[in-house]
Amino acid sequence: MASVQECREALHKLAARLGADAAEGEAKLDFDRTLACRISDLDVAFHGRLAGGQIMDLADGDDPDAKIRLTTSGDDLVAMVDGRLNIASGWASGRVKIDASMMDLLRLRRLMS
Repeated sequence: MASVQECREALHKLAARLGADAAEGEAKLDFDRTLACRISDLDVAFHGRLAGGQIMDLADGDDPDAKIRLTTSGDDLVAMVDGRLNIASGWASGRVKIDASMMDLLRLRRLMS
């Protein structure tokens, strides 16, 4: 089972990868949303802001008003960030839950592909 620290590191790794992609212009998205990631098996959460295709201000704790909410296990989060679990198949199988508007889901799909 992934630890809280491994989940935190995975989110920072994802943020760094998205930041590098945005800097190269590959995945720049024109929207700004608050986001929260809840790790269900560890009962912890992280929150931040998605802007310009990057995750910014990543911190411990939940944001109950976040526009995009992801819920998954620690192992599945680490697997998604490492490329061993596709977010779409994780969502389809129920291993990943995403609460967001339909338009935001389409934008996220573009970002995560």
